[in-house]
Amino acid sequence: MRRVEGRLCEEFTPGYYGLCTVGGMLSAGTTHLAITPLDVLKVNMQVNPVKYNRIGSGFSTLWREQGPSSLWRGWSGKLFGYGVQGGCKFGLYEYFKKIYSDVLKDQNKSFIFFVSSASAQVFADVALSPFEAVKVRVQTQPTFAKGLVDGFPKLYSTEGLGGFYRGLVPLWGRNLPFSMIMFTTFEHSVDFIYHNIFKKRKEDCSRTQQLGVTCLAAYTAGAVGTVVSNPADNIVSSLYNKKAETVMQAVKNIGIRNLFTRSLPVRITLVGPVVTMQWFFYDSIKVLSGLPTSGGINRRLEESNISA
Repeated sequence: MRRVEGRLCEEFTPGYYGLCTVGGMLSAGTTHLAITPLDVLKVNMQVNPVKYNRIGSGFSTLWREQGPSSLWRGWSGKLFGYGVQGGCKFGLYEYFKKIYSDVLKDQNKSFIFFVSSASAQVFADVALSPFEAVKVRVQTQPTFAKGLVDGFPKLYSTEGLGGFYRGLVPLWGRNLPFSMIMFTTFEHSVDFIYHNIFKKRKEDCSRTQQLGVTCLAAYTAGAVGTVVSNPADNIVSSLYNKKAETVMQAVKNIGIRNLFTRSLPVRITLVGPVVTMQWFFYDSIKVLSGLPTSGGINRRLEESNISA
């Protein structure tokens, strides 16, 4: 593989995948930490929709009844849990995209994006599940624990190892469709912007323009993925808080219409900017390392295959 001057590492090398993993950890962990108050409200709206039925009144109720510190409850789970998940998601997506593009040469790009993101998300959610189990309980049960340090041992002592993975299957049900739609929409949005709006190759655009494309494609991808994953997100919150024992019971309790609409406005408010900032930070780390921004499969992978 040809070495490009000024790069911290070359694409599709162990160093590259390591950089993508670190970039994913930093971008996901910090952005999820920043929107902890919205996440606290979202989870409470899902668990107690009568009491927390609107964004404005929901914040007021939390502030009045539990104090301003309640808005940051579960921050450690957001920072470390989603940091680990982000590292696995972004790092493994890059890895699987290269592997599958080499093996599935005759498949269209959408299929490669789908299977790459799904494969990465499976591992990412296994890593996230213990953090999410503690975080949701901390956010909705004020007497449960203060954070991860006391939450992990308490959950283990009361529910055993299975308590950490109680919501893993619904977590996959929420995050797999979201990840598959998000990554695929992002990739196609990037291609669409360059081909139909800029009408020139990514390589011919400035770094600032490339990062602008990243942000626009990321927001589009986040909004589309949020709508698709909303039913599973409601089910996850119901199971973690023992409002239901099984997925089917949760669906029955919540109702089909509410699965798609409950907490959707706050999730779009939350997820769109989060996904945008994640991709922006992630690609900024790539740019600072001398690498191109994300998006696109043809040119980079074809070049690596030719030089291999």
